[in-house]
Amino acid sequence: MASIPLKPQYGPTLGTLLQPRWRSARPAMRALVVATVAGALALALVVVLSLLDASYSHSGRVPFSFTYKGLYRTTPEAGEYVKLVRTSRGTLRDSYAVSPLVLPRYSGDSSGELPLLATSYAHTLAARFQRFRLEGEGKTRITSSLQGYEVLYTALLDRSVIYGRDVMLLPNARAREGVVIEMLTREPATISLPVASSGVLERPLKSFTFG
Repeated sequence: MASIPLKPQYGPTLGTLLQPRWRSARPAMRALVVATVAGALALALVVVLSLLDASYSHSGRVPFSFTYKGLYRTTPEAGEYVKLVRTSRGTLRDSYAVSPLVLPRYSGDSSGELPLLATSYAHTLAARFQRFRLEGEGKTRITSSLQGYEVLYTALLDRSVIYGRDVMLLPNARAREGVVIEMLTREPATISLPVASSGVLERPLKSFTFG
């Protein structure tokens, strides 16, 4: 591609000034400069991507999607659809996982079934975690149009306390299939300010939607 003519009063360009030195530079020096520039561009790309929201969509019998930021996807554990984590020096700081939820056949709506299911679900958590302690459970509203049932707890993970909030969600009040969102964090949480009330777990929870 031909270069655009430059008026004399605007010259010389930086490229013109550097051209003699570039031509006289040793091949090793040229390679070093190219590698440095490429590394700087790659770092800039990583920074830009880190500032943007990522998204996840799942199709199938129970389609859903959400957005997230500050977490990265990792290999899901058995039975999970997707898992996101944030680590620091090799230690888990936050995690967000979505798993399938299937209710037995029932009459009425799910508001009477989810509390029963939560009882048995808490037993599975107690068997899974050391020093599991149930802190509370009850109905929860994720968005204006999405309600669920949550289990709040603390436990030991890697010899330190972790705070958990698992939310059971169904697409509608009579559905039998939905999801369980499991959220764990090292940040202190209470019943009045549970896990995902702020921080990196808030965005994927608040943006979660079926369909």
